[in-house]
Formats: sequence, structure tokens, C-alpha cells
Amino acid sequence: MGLKKYLKGRGLLLLILFFYLWHQQIFFMKFIVSSTQLLKHLQQISGVINANTVLPILEDFLFEIEKNKLRVVATDLETVMKVNMEIEAKDSGKVCIPSKILLDSLKNIPEQPLTFNIDKNFAIEITSDNGKYKVMGENPDNFPKEPVADVANSFTMPSSALVTAINKCLFAVSNDDLRPAMTGVFFELSPKGITSVATDAHRLVRYTLNDVNCPEKNSFIVPKKPLNLLKSALPSNEDALQISYNSNHLFVKHDGTELVCRLIDARFPDYKVVIPTDNPYKLTVNKNDFQNALRRVSVFSNKSTNQVALTITGSELQLAAQDVDFSFEGNERMACQYDGEDLQIAFNARFLIEMLNAADSEEVIVELSTPTKPGIIKPTDKNENEELLMLVMPLMLNN
Repeated sequence: MGLKKYLKGRGLLLLILFFYLWHQQIFFMKFIVSSTQLLKHLQQISGVINANTVLPILEDFLFEIEKNKLRVVATDLETVMKVNMEIEAKDSGKVCIPSKILLDSLKNIPEQPLTFNIDKNFAIEITSDNGKYKVMGENPDNFPKEPVADVANSFTMPSSALVTAINKCLFAVSNDDLRPAMTGVFFELSPKGITSVATDAHRLVRYTLNDVNCPEKNSFIVPKKPLNLLKSALPSNEDALQISYNSNHLFVKHDGTELVCRLIDARFPDYKVVIPTDNPYKLTVNKNDFQNALRRVSVFSNKSTNQVALTITGSELQLAAQDVDFSFEGNERMACQYDGEDLQIAFNARFLIEMLNAADSEEVIVELSTPTKPGIIKPTDKNENEELLMLVMPLMLNN
């Protein structure tokens, strides 16, 4: 009897050991993370992922676990974005998880700890307080490798300064892929400051910051998509950003968030030659009043040109728009301050409205010369360390 009990007990121990080893073999990696924190971090970088990708693995997040740290990576081959966060984990490893199903599930799970168990075939089991969810992951070895910041120049600047520079210029970036140089923002660096320029050949925005010290004179063009991602991910405060660049890539780092993007390999047009050096006529108007008048009058303009004609006589500004095809017509007048000869000039109203959004002042100055030369818009109030100049090309006046 004693021998039977011994063998029975030993068999039970072997069975427990077998199941333990089997479990260890199945789940080689496990971590616990807050559902809301994970969702917040994933949403920061999810904009990198394109809806229709050539490679299916580009629809995934790469999860890299090392002790109690989690790094999540998203890429579209041109832009890489990474976030780092604290988790509970004893293991280290990597796995690719489909982004859409993960985001959709996290949006519907209330705040609670989630346990991720990953087996050797990259099958993922997510356990919550009340449920268990399974999804098939992919081999992380197939995930594209990210660029390395070798031989890069570096400098720091406040987060709010970069966010402001992006907001001031991004709306003027061209969508014409036949002119790739204009599909991004051009950054000019010097020890005296940093200038950002955007143009679509119909308008141009130049924003200069004089309180950012760059190591040397240089320039590069950053595509629109990564700048949109930075604008959303970065806080508008005085946190320091670490910015590095080489001939091919830009690297931006803030706390646990990092972005790497490929620079546009093209020559930016010589924008300085288009900016008029002598626009003698000065029109000063209330920004909000001018913007609201443009919105009202442009409703009646031709939808392909958005043309609004400005007639300036003395201290009165008249706005007029018409669409001959539909017999639409709109007219308004408003007070202004004007120093110059009577003038009639036409612009695209949508361009003017977007430019006025970028001017942070109660009044704006519009510098003009003739009906065929570009107008320059500047805010009346400005910080001593910054300068904003916006140029808009005129339209041919309707007869």
C-alpha cells in the first residue's frame, strides 16, 4: 500500500510538472498593462499606419517587451513612430499585433489591467476581468527595421515652438505629387534661428524663430504626414525636444515618444525671389471682421476659383463675389485703414481665410502694390523672437 501511495503521489507531481512545463512552452511571454494607458499610447502612433498597405505586416504594431518596459512601434516604411510605457513583465520578447482589432477592442474595454499571453506561434490571448480574447499575431522578424541616427546633427528646441511652426505653415503645403519639393515644409537652420517655409505656388508662408540655436547652417524638407503626427502627439509647452537629422532622415524625441521620418529628396524653390521687396500700399483691418466678411461673401463666389474682389477707397474696403453661371452675387463693405492709391485686386477667399487663421493678432496688415502683384499679410502684434510673413498671389479680375 505504501508503494502504491508513493507511486500515485509521484505520478501527481509528474503530472503537475508536465502541465507547468507545457504551459511555459505555450506561453513564452506574458505582460500586464492598463487598458486605458495602452489605448492612449497606441492612438498617439496609430496615424502612421495606412489603411491600404502593400505589406500586411505594416498593418501591425510591433510590441517589444524588456523587463518592465514596453515599446510599441508603427511604420509605413517612410515614417516610424514609437512610444514607451511602463508595464508588469518578467519576460523579454517581441510580437506583432494587428492594429485595427487591438484598437477597436481597447476602445470598448473600461479601465482595468489586461494580461497578454503570447505563445511561440505568436498567438495572443488577452485576459480582462470579465473576458478572454484571442488574436493571431505575426513574427516580429518580418517587421521592417527602423533607420539609425548615425552621423546626425542634433539640437534642442521647445515643444511649443515646433508645434507653432508646424501650425503656421502646414496649411500652405502643396498636394501636387508632381512637385515633390512643395509637398513638405522646408526648414532652414542657422546658429541665429530656424525658419520654416511652405508654398503651393499660389501662396507662401514663412515663419522665423530667432531664439532657437542650431549647430550649423543646414536645410531639409519634412513631408506633411509626419508633421501632422507631431502636431497631434507633442504638447504645446516648454518641454525640450531632442531633434537630430542626417542627409536622409529626421529624428524627433520627446519623453517616451519618438518619430523618425524620411526627408524629401528634392530641391526647394528659391522662395526669396518671389517675396516683393516694395509693396508701398498698406491696408490695416480687424482680422475677425475681415475673415467673417470673406466667409459670408465667398458663399456667392465661383466654386472653382473662390474669387473675391477687394476694392479699397480711402477708409472703406468693399468685398464682392459672383458666380455668373448661377447668377449669384454677394457684396459687403467694412471700415479699414489704408495708406495708398485706390486699388481693386482679387484673391482666392479660401486662401485668405486660412492665412488669417495663422495670424495671432487683433489686426492684420495687407501690403499691396498693383492688381497683378502678390499681397503680403502680416500680424500687427508679434513676439520679438518670431516673424510671420504670408504671401498670396492675386487672381485675374472678372470683367
